[in-house]
Amino acid sequence: MTSLSNSAPMTRPYGSWTSPITADLIVAETVSFSGVWLDRDDVYWSELRPAEGGRNAIMRRTSAGNVEDILPAPYSARSRVNEYGGGAVAVADGVTYFSNNADQRVYRLDPGYEPVPLTPPDARRYADLTVDRVRGRLIAVCEDHRVEGEPTHTVVAIDASGVEPPSTLARGHDFYAAPRLSPDGRQLAFLAWDHPNMPWDDTVLYVADLHSDGGLQDVRKVAGGAQESVFQPAFGPDGVLHFVSDRSGWWNLYRHQERAVVPLRPAAVEFGAPHWVFGLS
Repeated sequence: MTSLSNSAPMTRPYGSWTSPITADLIVAETVSFSGVWLDRDDVYWSELRPAEGGRNAIMRRTSAGNVEDILPAPYSARSRVNEYGGGAVAVADGVTYFSNNADQRVYRLDPGYEPVPLTPPDARRYADLTVDRVRGRLIAVCEDHRVEGEPTHTVVAIDASGVEPPSTLARGHDFYAAPRLSPDGRQLAFLAWDHPNMPWDDTVLYVADLHSDGGLQDVRKVAGGAQESVFQPAFGPDGVLHFVSDRSGWWNLYRHQERAVVPLRPAAVEFGAPHWVFGLS
């Protein structure tokens, strides 16, 4: 190979020549987008910026059309639960909550203020943040690395004021994902699965009522189990729970109403494709 320079051509072994075109130069201006969150008339999203060392910024577009980066550097909104992350941001009533990449603590960001940590500085990680407005808290998946061996997974509640420590809502399975609140805040849906299953093999969708103290009661299986994969649970505005299941051999849409599972449109097509923990966005 001949080097590119103003001097005489020089032959060098393959791969040993220098070039002004580097990998950093190629990706420096390549910004990728992920996650969209709506809060009243404002739209939020995340931007991965290689030029800032891979920082995940949080952007906001107001109803007036103004676009701004609301997350001050060096904060970076990324969760490392299951190493892949997901669900690192939640927004409600103008307040932004995020999992910070550097320390994996959950922070609260009020307009005009610096981020304030809500979780202790320990070896726990949090993902899929969901705002519980009724009780002034967040609900999230927690991955606990404080003990040796494989980390444990739970569903936890995080005090939105940071006064109380995180409390456990659900435990007992190897993995949890996608906690989703009903519009009235009276029910919580979530996914769980255990070794040796992968989440696209066997998962269980649970629904629980929320007690007056915020704990779960009447936890019941809605769908999933042996040979059935469930993902993307979501309550509609009417409070009806919808989800995707492959019980027919295809990932189709279903609803859970009056404790019965009803297919919405049976078809030999896929209505979705699971990502690392099914809908952590």
